[in-house]
Amino acid sequence: MPHAPMPRFPTGFRWGVSTSAYQIEGAAHTDGRGVSIWDTFARTPGRIADGSSGDVACDHYHRYAEDIALMAGLGITAYRFSVSWPRVLPTGAGTVNTSGLDFYERLVDAVLAHGIDPVATLFHWDLPQSLEDDGGWLNRDTAYRFAEYADLVAARLGDRVKMWITLNEPFIHMSLGHGMGVHAPGRALLFDAFPVAHHQLLAHGLAVAALRARSGSPVAIANNYSPVRRVGDDPADLAAAAAYEALHNRLFTDPLLGHGYPAELGFDDAVVRDGDLDVIAAPIDVLGVNYYNPTGVRAPEEGSPLPFELVPLDGYPRTAFDWPVAPDGLRDLLGWLRHRYGTDLPPVQITESGCAYDDQPDAQGRVHDPDRIVYLDGHLRAVHAAIADGVDVTGYFVWSLLDNWEWAEGFTKRFGLVHVDYPTGRRTPKSSYAWLRDVIATARRETPR
Repeated sequence: MPHAPMPRFPTGFRWGVSTSAYQIEGAAHTDGRGVSIWDTFARTPGRIADGSSGDVACDHYHRYAEDIALMAGLGITAYRFSVSWPRVLPTGAGTVNTSGLDFYERLVDAVLAHGIDPVATLFHWDLPQSLEDDGGWLNRDTAYRFAEYADLVAARLGDRVKMWITLNEPFIHMSLGHGMGVHAPGRALLFDAFPVAHHQLLAHGLAVAALRARSGSPVAIANNYSPVRRVGDDPADLAAAAAYEALHNRLFTDPLLGHGYPAELGFDDAVVRDGDLDVIAAPIDVLGVNYYNPTGVRAPEEGSPLPFELVPLDGYPRTAFDWPVAPDGLRDLLGWLRHRYGTDLPPVQITESGCAYDDQPDAQGRVHDPDRIVYLDGHLRAVHAAIADGVDVTGYFVWSLLDNWEWAEGFTKRFGLVHVDYPTGRRTPKSSYAWLRDVIATARRETPR
């Protein structure tokens, strides 16, 4: 367990937690919500590890007041949640579900009433099924439907949301949902998924303009990043590592910051129309960084359809997801972003960082998760070191407030600061919750507000 005092963070540093709509809300058939691609995917036999779905999840839709009270007890200054597109627009466009917007208005107002900044993510992977039936992110039209949806949400909440995030982890949604087929919508296109990347980025750029027309709050995107650790010293290993870095870390950042698509990837750019890259490069106020672990990469076997092979990294503790626990990777990543993009890099916030462990209550009903405390301590210190290195990092959001429905893993992986007993919905703060509460209280007491 950590004993050294946490170093002091800059004035105004944002302390937050993150969640997403499909993973916690439940109420899948309540108050006019439409069907999302994850509803469809979860009902496909064999897709979800435990055969579950997000129909109920954590029932946050009905228990949000209880969850906000937990946030207030934690002492956070910001709450990052996502808006469910099919709850607002059941078919992705057209008729608005007023009850859905009403829910998010109640949520935002309750968060503000506790002195917490609402940070709204507009797309966290739950595309309306009707849009998927029309081609989903392979269809350019989806980008324009997203901009209309962004305008609609901002028209209702733009005076109260304190930061907007357009998309969550477009790389993961492209690669796992459209490249490998292990996430919704289950397409396995490999590199033919490039149109999904471009249309997501185009949607982001169009949404930036829509949000700025309705709200004066900062606009961001939340990208997933993974520092590449080359395994092997052959030139082929070096080339493989460079290819993976271009795909995972640069595909959704180079064009965002005005550098165009990485030429090394050799994508067929027929889907890119004149003016698209200018739309995509609309200035943003914050770059959201989601970080979990580095990735080991080496040259692929002969005949592989990919120009790299992903391999385990030795020498690190591992989470229940079998991901390496590597705080040094976060510091390295932040330094890489600063070195690569220089003055083009806006301020950074860590919009997700966390770990899954098999946390269960003891005989007294308490939930001890010392490994999560070690994880958070190390990653917060890595952020502080990056700030000392000159990277402008202005916030850290823990993934996640609650144990929740973890996509294709169902209910088998627990990331929360708060344990959820899924049959009853009972919430039990873990020891990591108490630890982080004390860290935040000390930071806010020592830092002038």
